[in-house]
Amino acid sequence: MEFSWGTGQEYRRLLFSLLFLAAWKAGSGQLRYSVLEETKHGTFVGRIAQDLGLELVELVPRLFRVSSKGRGDLLEVNLQNGILFVNSRMDREELCGQSEECSIHLEVIVDRPLQVFHVEVEVKDINDNPPVFPGTQKILFMAESRPLDSRFPLEGASDADIGANALLTYRLSPNEYFSLEKPSDEERVKRLGLVLRRPLDREEAPEIFLVLTASDGGKPELTGTVQLLVRVLDANDNAPTFDRTLYEVKLLENVPNGTLVIKLNASDLDEGLNGNIIYSFSADILPTVKSKFYMDPITGEIMVKGYIDFEETKSYEILVEGIDKGQPPLSGHCTVMVEVEDTNDNAPVMEFKFLSLPIREDAPLGTVIALISLSDLDSSVNGQVTCRLSPHVPFRLVSTFKNYYSLVLDSSLDREKVSVYKLVVTAQDGGSPSLSTTASVSVEVADVNDNAPAFAQPEYTVFVKENNPPGCHIFTVSARDADAQENALVSYSLVERRVGERELSSYLSVHAESGKVYALQPLDREELELLQFQVSARDAGVPPLGSNVTLQVFVLDENDNAPALLPPGPSGGPSAVSQVVARSVGAGHVVAKVRAVDADSGYNAWLSYELQPAASGARSLFRVGLYTGEISTTRALDEADAPRQRLLVLVKDHGEPALTATATVLLSLEDSGQAPKASSRALSGAAEAEAVLVHVNVYLIIAICAVSSLLVLTLLLYTALRCSAPPSEGGCGPVKPRLVCSSAVGSWSYSQERRQRVCSEEGPPKTDLMAFSPSVPDSGDREDQQPATVDSPSKPRQPNPDWRYSASLRAGMHSSVHLEEAGILRAGPGGPDQQWPTVSSATPEPEAGEVSPPVGAGVNSNSWTFKYGPGNPKQSGPGELPDKFIIPGSPAIISIRQEPTNSQIDKSDFITFGKKEETKKKKKKKKGNKTQEKKEKGNSTTDNSDQ
Repeated sequence: MEFSWGTGQEYRRLLFSLLFLAAWKAGSGQLRYSVLEETKHGTFVGRIAQDLGLELVELVPRLFRVSSKGRGDLLEVNLQNGILFVNSRMDREELCGQSEECSIHLEVIVDRPLQVFHVEVEVKDINDNPPVFPGTQKILFMAESRPLDSRFPLEGASDADIGANALLTYRLSPNEYFSLEKPSDEERVKRLGLVLRRPLDREEAPEIFLVLTASDGGKPELTGTVQLLVRVLDANDNAPTFDRTLYEVKLLENVPNGTLVIKLNASDLDEGLNGNIIYSFSADILPTVKSKFYMDPITGEIMVKGYIDFEETKSYEILVEGIDKGQPPLSGHCTVMVEVEDTNDNAPVMEFKFLSLPIREDAPLGTVIALISLSDLDSSVNGQVTCRLSPHVPFRLVSTFKNYYSLVLDSSLDREKVSVYKLVVTAQDGGSPSLSTTASVSVEVADVNDNAPAFAQPEYTVFVKENNPPGCHIFTVSARDADAQENALVSYSLVERRVGERELSSYLSVHAESGKVYALQPLDREELELLQFQVSARDAGVPPLGSNVTLQVFVLDENDNAPALLPPGPSGGPSAVSQVVARSVGAGHVVAKVRAVDADSGYNAWLSYELQPAASGARSLFRVGLYTGEISTTRALDEADAPRQRLLVLVKDHGEPALTATATVLLSLEDSGQAPKASSRALSGAAEAEAVLVHVNVYLIIAICAVSSLLVLTLLLYTALRCSAPPSEGGCGPVKPRLVCSSAVGSWSYSQERRQRVCSEEGPPKTDLMAFSPSVPDSGDREDQQPATVDSPSKPRQPNPDWRYSASLRAGMHSSVHLEEAGILRAGPGGPDQQWPTVSSATPEPEAGEVSPPVGAGVNSNSWTFKYGPGNPKQSGPGELPDKFIIPGSPAIISIRQEPTNSQIDKSDFITFGKKEETKKKKKKKKGNKTQEKKEKGNSTTDNSDQ
């Protein structure tokens, strides 16, 4: 805002100019103000907040700030009222020199959202500088012979102001010899001089004193004076003359020293010394001209001797005079105007003002990161600057104003991929050849908590032996967070839930930092076989992110339970068995049975029975089945045998170390006349036992039905696989195994489907039946195991370790199994072979050789096992089907026979339950004794069913 202390007319003129300025500002899109130089501190400039459309209450919250490039703090804004005012003294001549336009460029920046405004404040000139002559006194030598109207050039005054304030007018003090020649407006060079109006007479006036006054056009006007001393000389009356009074020369900047600018030539009509001319710069020449140029006094050549810079000075005015050697010497004068031409010798300059560093990785697109201002001291095309950014970065440059750019976000950021971007900003001018400036900018990406902790696999299986010491380390979970610093600090905790009547935290604990899982108390497999829970991992970010992993802890059995004897009936005691035996029974007759169970599983629950030898060392009349507990006679009884027989049966499991229990059996031998009573009592006891164990038979029926259904499904699946198998081009070759079960550890680790191509000459290849076999890894590898890839669409569940028979049912089943050759249990491909008894149906012939397994054993008994026939433990080769396999938890054995393609197949022998070909052959040989065998079988079967 311009203030003036003039008349009312000046005030109206000022108001009109302000209205014109406001209209021009609205059309140009840039806010402009004007202020007079040398105004006092606090002078009102304009209501900048109102003109920018900003509310006063927004200035402080939005961090309203004003900056000016290289202008210091000349202007400030009052944040209370939004007024732009003068903060310190402004001298227009100091800021802009002789430039016609002088303005201060302001950058107004507000945040939330970020906005940048450009404001121009024009500094107007006032008449604060008077005209100044090069010196306070000038001496002029003039020959008295000079004709009238002779002209004597004078050096004019200079005014640091501009416009009307620098428009000078001259006046000469009153005299009778000289008048003042004033320059006209049409002349490019403002020439000033004295004109002789009256002939000089040295004898009359040897010296003439004059005063030259210069006045500017300011209000009020300022003046400057110089004293002129004119000394009148005699004799030499012809002065040197130049070809022209004005010479114009164009000179490129940056030319080397010694470059010729121009060669001047002056002539003198005099002869001799009066005609010899000496060239020199005028005494009134500026010091800057003397520092840049040199003139040869003899030849009149002007040469460069200093650095010529277009950006420093665009033109030079050189005053030259030629003086002869006459007495008095005469001189001629001329002016040389040197115009400096620009060359592209200044590279662009970049200035950065960073606003958003470091930038968050979730920053929205268009976020302004930095402001870039460009400048080039060259002019015209050489000063036109363009800016570009290095490619393949998620940023771009946006031009906001002339030579102003904003570095903004162009695409989304991910600190986990790139944490620091190295940007290269290049500014290039339009010169030929062009010059460029390159700046490297490092943009750091700040982390945001956008990654949850991740476990290596979603589920882990852990095997722990029961009776572990309290506080023992059983497993370590580990999760990785891709974020940084606090966002990557992971802490672990249990996902609390109830396990039966107790909380999960009473069994286990997790170290918050290391992820180690500890068992707080000894685990009992008989109480808890499987403990499934989740561990949560959370980071320290805000808000925190987390994920869970499932742990399945299988409690492995140890032999910590001794065999427990079962009562023979509802009224029997737990350790004594009393039985009446007729003396007429033959050898091999079953007279009693000892029943026992073991709460453990596997080998630890596999019981064997032994008869303790008599103290006298005599051979016993009875023997006990090794795995059945049935007591039978070794020979026919006679009258010589003692009527009371006391037997001690030792029941022992197969654990390490083995645990035992002792049962006492009391046998009363009676004559055959008392046999009906004994038989009646036996039938009565059998009826009572049948009533007690009727639920066991129901369970057996249900198990057999389930096994039959499973067999039908297996056969259907086998048929479907054979029908859907694609024909092999090679005819024969192995087929890639396919994983069925996904867990990777423990007894339930891998169950693999083996599909093999069988090639024969008679028919097309055949597909083998599916075989499931457990893989028992070493305990040391539990934490390192990884989950297998599952080919099937749905992931099979882990086998249920509770799928076993109750204690009473196992006791009944122990009576119906016999010893057979051990089968081969494969522990998966590449795993160790383990001898393990198979399950089969009960047969009355001991020579059938059936083996009794730990029915209802733990995880290892719930597997599909193939047996390759009695006495033949070999593994089936490629293309062969197994002879037999068992159903877990069932006393049945399923036999599958293969016959050549050209042989007749007896469908009745294809699948048998609890029967063997050897047994059938032996039965055919014993047809002669069929009646007696049926009786013995009936008695034995009745006892087994009752039990």
